[in-house]
Order: sequence, then C-alpha cells, then structure tokens
Amino acid sequence: MKILGAYSVVCFWVASFLTSCGTPDYEGYQTRSYEIRGEHYQPLTVDDALYYSEEGVASWYDESRLFGLIRGNTSLGERVGRFDISGAHKTLPIPCRVKVTNLENGKSLKMRLNDRGPFIPGRIIDVTPRAASKLGFKEQGITQARVEVLSVGDGEYQRKAAGQKRWWRFW
Repeated sequence: MKILGAYSVVCFWVASFLTSCGTPDYEGYQTRSYEIRGEHYQPLTVDDALYYSEEGVASWYDESRLFGLIRGNTSLGERVGRFDISGAHKTLPIPCRVKVTNLENGKSLKMRLNDRGPFIPGRIIDVTPRAASKLGFKEQGITQARVEVLSVGDGEYQRKAAGQKRWWRFW
C-alpha cells in the first residue's frame, strides 16, 4: 500500500511537469480581440505590427506567488520562469520580439512578448522583474521607454519587416 501511494505521488509530479512543458495552444501568433474589465482590445494585424514603434511608460510585473515558488502562466499558456526576460503588451500580436529602450538611461534590451497587459491607463508595456533590472528601472517601478517591434511569430511563422537583416548576413 505504501509503495502504491509513493508511486501515485511520483506519477502525479511527472505528469504535472510534462504538461507544463507541452506545446502551446496557438499556431503562429495571436491577433484575436479580447475584453478585460469591460474594455475591448483589438490587436494589430501582423503587417501593421511589423512597423510598430511607440514611446510611453513602461512598468514591471511579477506573476509569482508564495515567495516566488508558484509561477503564473502567460496569455499564450507558457509558464513564467523566475529568470525570464519577457513582457506584456495590450495590442501587439503575441508572440513577438521587441526592442525596449529605457529613455531615461539609454539601456536597451531585446525580449519576447508573450502576455497581455498592462491594463493600467497610460502604460504601454509591462516587463518581467529581470528585464526591469537589466533596463535599470526595477527600483523606480516605471520609466519612459521606447518599444520597437523586431519580428512577429515564432519558428516557421516568424515574420520580419522588409529590410531587416538576418543574423547570418553580414553585407
């Protein structure tokens, strides 16, 4: 009986781990509209997003609970890791890669957006705590930033704006 109980616990933990590493429930990118707190949001088309650039207030958010032991999931259903560098945007297709520049100190960082938010008026992007540290505004909580889209989608669905160089080209 004890062996059966221990075996059940091990099977439960293995199954939990494997399902958290599963494939996402989207193909390509998400551009469907959604509603939060009575506000309707319509994400940009992929073509419009490829040339997106905006300046405004950036903030950081932390989805963890219980002293950082329990992590939340993103809008794409991905687990938020403790050391992830990622972010959230209300209207860009997700996933997409962006360059975020802290306009107050000049630091910039490339990151993958995989979540929705921030839903506080006047803010254009939320980033993870590690990203906020690297951008130099974690202690302040907010900063003025520029967000520029580098690409939309992952893998075979990835699209870049015309004229952007690929990493293997040197000319």
